[in-house]
Amino acid sequence: MATKRVLVIDDEDVVQEVLQGCLEDVGGWETLLASSGSEGLEIAIAKQPDAILLDVSMPDMDGVETFQQLQNHSATKDIPVILLTAKIQPADRARFSQLGIAGVIAKPFDPMTLADRIATSLGWDMNDEL
Repeated sequence: MATKRVLVIDDEDVVQEVLQGCLEDVGGWETLLASSGSEGLEIAIAKQPDAILLDVSMPDMDGVETFQQLQNHSATKDIPVILLTAKIQPADRARFSQLGIAGVIAKPFDPMTLADRIATSLGWDMNDEL
């Protein structure tokens, strides 16, 4: 089975590094990095990742706006998106599920269980990756 490719869109370098380590070392997945919504959109169109981890709070174009841009583009509308957020309210969860978000992961997250949580949200079998 081919290695999964995950795009991380987060404006914080430290978070990108932690996520990349989790996804590559624990998940065994290829990781693409973007520091802004617009950069993430370009990479998603060009590289067609299997999933996107998207930070909600970013300057310029936030995560929800980035998600809507992804949904509006024929090349990226079917890529599942998991939101990363430090602030999640019950109303946010309801709104995100209505938007068609694949999952929500709260920051801070446990690096050792992150790949499993992503795989579970997306219905990926971790055993297929080994």
